Amino acid sequence: MAEPATVLERRTVPAPAPPKGGLARGLLRTARPRQWIKNLLVVAAPAAAGELFTPRALTRLPLVFVLFTACAAAVYLINDARDAEADRAHPVKRHRPVAAGQVPAPIAYAVGGALTVLAPVAAAWLCSPYTAALLTAYLGLQLAYCVSLKHVLVVDLAVVTAGFLMRAMIGGLALGIPLSRWFLITTGFGALFMVAAKRYSEAVQLADRAGATRALLTEYTAGYLRFVWQSAAGLAVLGYCLWALEEGGVPSTSVLPWRQLSMVAFVLAVLRYAVFADRGTAGEPEDVVLRDRALACIALVWLAMYGLAVADW
Repeated sequence: MAEPATVLERRTVPAPAPPKGGLARGLLRTARPRQWIKNLLVVAAPAAAGELFTPRALTRLPLVFVLFTACAAAVYLINDARDAEADRAHPVKRHRPVAAGQVPAPIAYAVGGALTVLAPVAAAWLCSPYTAALLTAYLGLQLAYCVSLKHVLVVDLAVVTAGFLMRAMIGGLALGIPLSRWFLITTGFGALFMVAAKRYSEAVQLADRAGATRALLTEYTAGYLRFVWQSAAGLAVLGYCLWALEEGGVPSTSVLPWRQLSMVAFVLAVLRYAVFADRGTAGEPEDVVLRDRALACIALVWLAMYGLAVADW
């Protein structure tokens, strides 16, 4: 009877290594510092309106960044506390601080709950009611995603996309900047492009690794995810080009037509990113951009042209 037990022991996932660091470090790791770069999208709306370097923007946008980061950290803490048991059976997620025992689940719940309350209250006090309302909507949507929406086909893509769009919107709301239809269309479909490309890459890379990926990915087909990211990429390009070609009734004093020229860089950036999406290697968007020099250079050229177009130079 000893042999079957030995075989069973060999098939079980090894226990995670003892966690390094104390409780504070574990809480910080659970807050996913590498993901904070996504919250830089809070500058998108002020940058698009040409108000990024105004005194009001320079003082308020860092605060908005911190508040949104606190909300995102709250979601991560609550999500990891809720999924601790399932994460312990996962070959990668079992090393997360809550699953590994570095952060007790009740403490993760408590800190996440405190941030969930304090961040919108601070936003209402220090920024504006609209900022607080958007943060509250973000928290509600993301927590609903953690509980049930991540198991609903298509809705999971929409919720993650909405999170990116809210990041891009909140800077404008905090500064009272009107959000144009082209900004919302381009940002929304651009976010869906990256989200669907990431899901497609996960489906391609981890198709043969049972238990190593999202359960919902087994419900999607690679062809469907490819259709979604290709459609979203096309709509994002269309929205941007319509913005670039729209004069708005205001005569331009630019030396060159920077708005129109920026279309070239934008389309090239989308096409370059699509190369990695098609290969199934478009994981985290920030990793794709930072690791590919050509894409990073194209992005910098686009930023320069876009800045000149907004400044009307």
